[in-house]
Amino acid sequence: MIRPYKQTDKEHLLKVFNLNVPKSFDKNEIKDFEEYLEQKAETYLTVEVDNTIVGGTGYYVNEEDKSGRITWVFFDPNYSGQGLGKQSVDYCLNVLSKDKRVEKFIVTTSQLAYKFFEKFGYSNTRIEKNYWGEGLDLYEMEKLNM
Repeated sequence: MIRPYKQTDKEHLLKVFNLNVPKSFDKNEIKDFEEYLEQKAETYLTVEVDNTIVGGTGYYVNEEDKSGRITWVFFDPNYSGQGLGKQSVDYCLNVLSKDKRVEKFIVTTSQLAYKFFEKFGYSNTRIEKNYWGEGLDLYEMEKLNM
């Protein structure tokens, strides 16, 4: 089940986030994620399976460059391969595609997940080595809102 984030989800989401450190996220990104929840909680989604929080996904509109952005996609590794990421990204793209301010979609990810976003039609626009942390490269990807 995908539902709006509640403040009471934070502790559970941080535990799930930490299950993905250091493989998918650098430990320094935990603070950035917490700041996102403080500033944009209304655009974060919590994902549950059998009433257990297993991950989440965020989205927001950047009016400056007219983009819809998907961010902070992560799940408990034990739930990998169950289609939760696809469901979450589809949900966010559906919401963002209806927003008249959004001309394009942008996602910033790593070399570990860029192929996942290619399945949604995203293309690489920039790569920067060790951007997120040692061994975690930035892959900035984009696609048009049609």
